Amino acid sequence: MTKISFDMVVQNNMGVGITGALWRNEDLEMGRVPCIAMHAFCDTPETASAIEIAATDRRMSRATVNVMAGGIPAAVRFYQKTPTPDLIVIESKEPPDRLLQQLDALAAVCDASSKIVVIGASNDIRLYRELVNRDVSEYILAPVEPLSVIATVSRIYRSTNATQLGKVYAFVGAKGGVGSSTVAHNIAWSIGQRFDTAVLLIDMDLAFGTVGLNFDCDPTKGIADVVGNPDRLDEAMFERLLTKCGNHLNLLTAPLALDKSYDFDEGAFEQMLDIARSNFPYVVLDVPHLWTAWAKKTLFMADELVITAMPDLPNLTGAKHLVDTFKLLRPLDAAPKVVLNQVGVAKRPEIKPKKFAEALQLEPIMSIASDPKLFGQAENVGKIVCESSAKSKAAKGFSELAQKITGRKELKPARSGGLSSLFGRAGSGQREKEKQDGPRDAA
Repeated sequence: MTKISFDMVVQNNMGVGITGALWRNEDLEMGRVPCIAMHAFCDTPETASAIEIAATDRRMSRATVNVMAGGIPAAVRFYQKTPTPDLIVIESKEPPDRLLQQLDALAAVCDASSKIVVIGASNDIRLYRELVNRDVSEYILAPVEPLSVIATVSRIYRSTNATQLGKVYAFVGAKGGVGSSTVAHNIAWSIGQRFDTAVLLIDMDLAFGTVGLNFDCDPTKGIADVVGNPDRLDEAMFERLLTKCGNHLNLLTAPLALDKSYDFDEGAFEQMLDIARSNFPYVVLDVPHLWTAWAKKTLFMADELVITAMPDLPNLTGAKHLVDTFKLLRPLDAAPKVVLNQVGVAKRPEIKPKKFAEALQLEPIMSIASDPKLFGQAENVGKIVCESSAKSKAAKGFSELAQKITGRKELKPARSGGLSSLFGRAGSGQREKEKQDGPRDAA
């Protein structure tokens, strides 16, 4: 689907023209939209539907969106009696001259602080120039897609000197005890080491979390202080609660205390994640296997979901529930990524990876072989595999998995070798694709 972007105007042999840009998910720079009021006045049900779908997306969760019919004439009538919101989106199928007349009428009843987005039918550079002269924030050619609506609103409210927001990766198990925490901890370490960048690992299992144990650090401070003091939470307080681990990894540990229950409101971690994203390019969440309001909201708000599962029927059932649920909750996002863990346990009946993928209707991005001795030794000395056995096949496998999950290329070429015995078919197919196409850079 091709949309015309007026961000780039080029000079060609025929004179000045408008260059089109192909909207793709990975090309859309979509930060979270701030707390704004947005009204949309649509001429067609298709545009109204696209905006309504966009309004349900996690990136638009802070915005209050009201969609109405009638286009510009309805907006003029409405604002004769009602103050204008932060953002007005109007659709018009009128020709350029008539559209500009209607916009002048709208300007007469609008506050100067309100931003305007126009959805129109004319691919005309002269119209665009007239809209710029009238301080219109953006012009989009109909028909519009929900993702393009989100990208447009995000771009309007993204300051030119704003801090680049990091990406949040939430790891959760298809059931308890499948090794989701082990995967999350090793991936967080691998991202920092492989890409030479800062990473924040947050342990969200406040009662039984293992981040402090696996990285041999004091869990007396951390995430409980953040959640327990939302009114005092700022960047300075947040920084004091972090534990540095190595050159790249920062930890927010769990208290491991059972003197109180950890029943939180839905948005209990929202401010914490906002601060984390504004200070770290990568944020890894170790989310416990439970289904509370705050856990559901945290998974919903993450940029990427990674589900760890073992190859048996209970895990397949749990993974299927999670995948289907988040396809419904996050229809504009990619499907969750699935990692098969502890594959090949001796004498244990297992579902073959191919059958698991068919039943799940989603191909796992990697299969991790069972190696209880290696992982057990690491746990007993308070370290993760990537730190205690950096040259092991498992550590190399986690490094490759970090690349698959983030979509980034490594800074330095990693030595190949020996991954087939640790990782199954899900990894080998992707490696073959990367040999041909090269791994995709992060959007």
